[in-house]
Amino acid sequence: MLFAKSFVILLLVDMSHAAEKEDSGKKDGCVYGHPGIPGTPGYNGVPGRDGRDGAKGAMGSPGRPGPKGDIGPPGHRGTIGYRGDKGTKGETGEKGSKGDMPEIPKSAFSVGLTVQTKLPASNAPIRFDKIIYNRQNHYNPQSGRFTCAVTGAYYFTYHITVFSRNVRVALMKNGQSMIYTMDNYQNSEDQAAGGTVLHLEVGDKVWLQVSGGQLFNGLYADDDDDTTFSGFLLFADVFAV
Repeated sequence: MLFAKSFVILLLVDMSHAAEKEDSGKKDGCVYGHPGIPGTPGYNGVPGRDGRDGAKGAMGSPGRPGPKGDIGPPGHRGTIGYRGDKGTKGETGEKGSKGDMPEIPKSAFSVGLTVQTKLPASNAPIRFDKIIYNRQNHYNPQSGRFTCAVTGAYYFTYHITVFSRNVRVALMKNGQSMIYTMDNYQNSEDQAAGGTVLHLEVGDKVWLQVSGGQLFNGLYADDDDDTTFSGFLLFADVFAV
């Protein structure tokens, strides 16, 4: 396109020169020939300077958010801040209701012989009829037996004044002898004793009895001498109370 425009311009310029020469020839009397062939187009001119910057266009719409980046490393731990001021004392709460006191299981007895019950029969529970302590009534003076009301460990002990005959007694539990005590009478009052710890279940029965016949029932009692039988709960089984 640029080449065609250059060619037309050169053609017009050449025709203009030709017309001027023709006019001047007519005046001078000279004769000119026909116009020559158009010359080759000239070289392109030097590019012009850049134009001024145009006005700033309007801001385009925001692009789509990019993918989430990786979590950065944790920052350094900050220093501990200053301790705050002590708050005001709160109001005193209401007094709670009184709790129930745990019931401690109890079982104990202490009994003795009297003039009426000394020298007891053999092979049967000795009926101690002198009540020293029997607040829970777990000992029955009519039968001479202690009946367990609280499962646990019990301590039983007896102290015997021996007089006029030998003594051989057995501590019985449910008809089975647990321990024996024997003392041979000499010629004056003597003393014999025994004791042990037994584990009892509710309903178990414990008593003291003469073993070996009437020759071994020298258990004596009067206003100055005593023969006693005692027992008490050491501790109850926790899950049986």
